[in-house]
Amino acid sequence: MPKLTVRAIRATPVEIPLNFVLGTSMGAVRAAPLLLIDLETEEGVTGRTYLFCYLRAAAPAIVSLLGEVERVAKGERVDPAALWAKLARRFTLIGVQGIVRMAMSGFDTACWDALAVAAKLPLASLLGAEPRPIPAYNSCGLGLMDDMGALAAEAEALLAGGFRALKLRLGYPTLRADIAAVHAVRQRIGDGVALMVDYNQALVVDEALARGRALDAENITWLEEPIRHDDYAGAALLARALKVPIQIGENFSLAQAMAIAIEQKAADYVMPDLERIGGVTGWRQAADLAAVNHVKMSSHLFPEVSAHLLAATPTCHFLEYVDWANVLVQEPLAIVDGHAIVTQRPGHGMVWNSDAVARFRFH
Repeated sequence: MPKLTVRAIRATPVEIPLNFVLGTSMGAVRAAPLLLIDLETEEGVTGRTYLFCYLRAAAPAIVSLLGEVERVAKGERVDPAALWAKLARRFTLIGVQGIVRMAMSGFDTACWDALAVAAKLPLASLLGAEPRPIPAYNSCGLGLMDDMGALAAEAEALLAGGFRALKLRLGYPTLRADIAAVHAVRQRIGDGVALMVDYNQALVVDEALARGRALDAENITWLEEPIRHDDYAGAALLARALKVPIQIGENFSLAQAMAIAIEQKAADYVMPDLERIGGVTGWRQAADLAAVNHVKMSSHLFPEVSAHLLAATPTCHFLEYVDWANVLVQEPLAIVDGHAIVTQRPGHGMVWNSDAVARFRFH
């Protein structure tokens, strides 16, 4: 690994209006508050990444925690595993969870980017893999809508970028409405397009069982988070009872949570989230767990970095694509023939578009 030294961390909050309103069972999302992270090293190499703050109000808190990360890590060698351990000790009493974990994950990911940039290698190559096309699904829209015609039209629009897979949000007031949404989309996109459905934790177990049995007949690629994310016993019941595969994982808090879920057979597939699983270091642990247990692993958000990580994941399944950061970077992630094209640029490939950052920045 190249020898780099932590100098400073800069964090810049921005808010990006979404091209497609994301109506979920938990509410409508119209803008994405992101936190851009720049890790400056004494050697002049900068590592970058971004976090999704979910709420605009969370950004200042994460910035404050990154200030503490900088204080603890300043002057240290950029060694992600060692720095994670040091920071975990520092935050033991408050807990490495929530926004603490998000701050640590952002720092960890920026460290890995800096190391890959210094090595003049794509991040995937630094992780021991070859950059390769990764199957991707478009997750930018298809939220809950009253107008099924508009929903079908949006599905068609989301295929225009070369996708062969889409994610549809469900959790309408009735099963009949859920199935109507599935039928409207499927009729428009045809049987050859993979269709994932996501309930965003909207259901209790009995209702999830009833709706899942109806979805068994609908050619669905997976049924995502039908119930509360940490109800592994309930998810295991669904996984046993339903034909449609159960997908969970975006809320795994570090690889330890994923290990418990796998042990309890809570899902057929897993999809860790970069900022919740523990950055690149945590992702690698999760990928090892998935490989040992022969579980297919997808990503949640952060497609620019996740594409590299999936290239280095033995049980790689699907990349979740969102276009939120496209306006902020000089070269957005490319999709060709239904696959994300992992960049050959050093690091994960993201370099900020300074004009866009200035335009969307908030305080």
